[in-house]
Amino acid sequence: MANRPVNFSPGPSILAPSVLEEAARAVLALDDVGLSILEISHRSATFEKILADARDGLRRLMGVPETHDILFLQGGARGQFAQLALNFLTPGVSGAYVDTGEWARYAMEEGKFLGGTYALASSKEQGYAVLPPLAGLTVKEGTRYVHTTSNNTIYGTQFQELPDFGATPHICDMSSDILSRPVDVSRFAMIYGGAQKNAGPSGVTLVVIDKAFMESGRKDIPKIWQYRVQAAKDSMFNTPPTFAIYAVGLVTKWLEAQGGVEGIAKVNEQKARLLYDAIDGSGGYYRANVAAWEHRSRMNVTWRLASEDLEKAFVAESKAAGLSNLKGHRNAGGIRASLYNQLPMAGVERLVEFMAAFKKAH
Repeated sequence: MANRPVNFSPGPSILAPSVLEEAARAVLALDDVGLSILEISHRSATFEKILADARDGLRRLMGVPETHDILFLQGGARGQFAQLALNFLTPGVSGAYVDTGEWARYAMEEGKFLGGTYALASSKEQGYAVLPPLAGLTVKEGTRYVHTTSNNTIYGTQFQELPDFGATPHICDMSSDILSRPVDVSRFAMIYGGAQKNAGPSGVTLVVIDKAFMESGRKDIPKIWQYRVQAAKDSMFNTPPTFAIYAVGLVTKWLEAQGGVEGIAKVNEQKARLLYDAIDGSGGYYRANVAAWEHRSRMNVTWRLASEDLEKAFVAESKAAGLSNLKGHRNAGGIRASLYNQLPMAGVERLVEFMAAFKKAH
């Protein structure tokens, strides 16, 4: 796999070679049963162990307390935008949302179908290039929860610390930085995220939810959308995404071998600093979209060049050099490099070398 391009995709994202190799073998046959992971029954003892191993790996890595359940669902973060509101919003109560980008705004818009929502804070007027201050905010009476988005893939901002909101339950979309750094899970009523950036392939959505908060949800909605039903059925009320869950288990084992979340957080910080230093040290040739280090994402680094034509040339020439998926989001433009857990430091070093050569040539 030495000749593969370096994959800076924002998701589905890069997977470690050892994870890909083990997954490829399992697609042909699992050692203990001789059948493919794609064809075993989700009711089999083999899959029950796969599910338990993935859950246990996540619990160890994230330090999930016994007060919280871990669910493997489907529908991605967009599905959770709706399922969250469906479970916890009723007439007379509302959800407060911290608007830090398009995904946060999408979450708030979904909630409007099921109850009142409002922006507790927003950085929209600043083009989402900064994060709004959250300290000292007061939620409105009747607020059921506060929803935040920890990392913003499009604009390249990330909360380095998320505050408590007092007695109001805190929900956090961690789709793009889950497992990338230590988090005190006990502070959150619910954490959710698609697996396809740091935790595995697309197809499974991770939900970590406080059991008491879960039980406080509505019981007058279809069972498949109730978190409590999914928990009671061990994430198998409907047929789960068996292969994606298997791959999540492989990723947890890989991550534990890297020193766990604490170990990978140090590497992620080093990768991000190397790239930001190259941008900041270019004499203005490359211009970071986010100026303040404390607001800068360690996962998604975004920057601009002097013109769109130059940016198109950068994307084309970087692809030819074996650096793939560096084009910025269609709504933001520019360049974006996603530095998720399984992207090695060597990949960032290659990108920095290319950036220097491109600047010299153009």
